Amino acid sequence: MKPEEINVYREVQKNAEMAIKAIETLSDKVYEDEFGRQISRQALKYSDIRNRAMNKLLEAKAEPVHQNYLSDILLKGAVHMNTLFNTSTSHLAELMIQGNNRGITEMCKALNHNSQILSVQGKSSMAVELAKELMDFEEKNINVLKKYL
Repeated sequence: MKPEEINVYREVQKNAEMAIKAIETLSDKVYEDEFGRQISRQALKYSDIRNRAMNKLLEAKAEPVHQNYLSDILLKGAVHMNTLFNTSTSHLAELMIQGNNRGITEMCKALNHNSQILSVQGKSSMAVELAKELMDFEEKNINVLKKYL
């Protein structure tokens, strides 16, 4: 596996893990059942994507991204601060939309910085396909979450 592919898989893993942690942190603040089920389904899909990225990294004997406790604390702290005075479903949906937008942006950066793998003989690599799947999923999440605004 090329180093660029490893970089993309790591970014996919990191992006999905951040989304899962954000959803876990927000879950305690959700009071609307339908919204809670929606973000739980999203967490399951993020877990699936993260696991596929990690499996590819492990198959290539590459080191997956390790948990960074400082970034976890910062993420959880930011969620708690942003929901300190407002835990309405609309506000939580807005935070989730912002997170999805950040995720899409980070994946675009990762693909642009590792552009040598964008196509191998006219065909996208598996890493790029998984990154695009994640970006498409995040775009769909934004559209679904808009109805809760």
